[in-house]
Amino acid sequence: MSGHSKWHNIQNTKAKADAARGQIFTKIGREIAVAVKSGGPDPNTNSKLYDVVQKAKQANMPNDNIMRSIKKASGELGGADYTEMLYEGYGTSGVAFVVECLTDNKNRTAGDVRHAFDKCGGALGTSGSVTFMFDRKGVVVFEKSVFSSVDEALDLALEFSMENPDAEIDDIAEDGDVYVLYCATGAYHKVLTDFDKFLQGKGKTVSIVESGIQYVPNNYIELNDEQRVKIERLADMLNDLDDVQNVYHNGI
Repeated sequence: MSGHSKWHNIQNTKAKADAARGQIFTKIGREIAVAVKSGGPDPNTNSKLYDVVQKAKQANMPNDNIMRSIKKASGELGGADYTEMLYEGYGTSGVAFVVECLTDNKNRTAGDVRHAFDKCGGALGTSGSVTFMFDRKGVVVFEKSVFSSVDEALDLALEFSMENPDAEIDDIAEDGDVYVLYCATGAYHKVLTDFDKFLQGKGKTVSIVESGIQYVPNNYIELNDEQRVKIERLADMLNDLDDVQNVYHNGI
């Protein structure tokens, strides 16, 4: 469990775009719709839906909005069917991008994503051209104030892993005012639901800032200020697209 997290560097652009546009509830609503379609409308029996509902709560999405999204997806209210799409490409300076989308019109989404890459001097790639540079991992971001140090957080994660061998926690890294926990995707739901309870048993009430299954870069490209502005412009343009759910890149 070692290494440095670049979570804040990668997430700042996404957070800025979501706050500016106020569209995060709409995007989470689409994730709820896909989760319900795949596993049913009950979060107690549909772990994917449970995880998305927790994400919605972390984003302060009102319960009425959450329930409305579930009802739409389950057929109680009218709603669109969404397809998951993944796009890969390069921005300037060789920065690799992975773009997750949920769409009800594949042609529209592909055209919009391609336009963003073209306009910002990048290029949309083929399937597999970029994802090999990323690992798919469960990510849980905690406020760090409850821990005395990253070593204490690591020790507690190790103790939790020993008690729960299937948890598969890979790392906890310090990043500014948060700790970022990485785990295997198959263990994500267990970590999300049980690690918090484990910490409470140790007298530590932890606030989860964000969680999800994400693409984590294997390596990062350090950018100067001018290069970073160009990469952030592309990330902003992608995040501004209604069909785009998440944007990941390896530029810092």
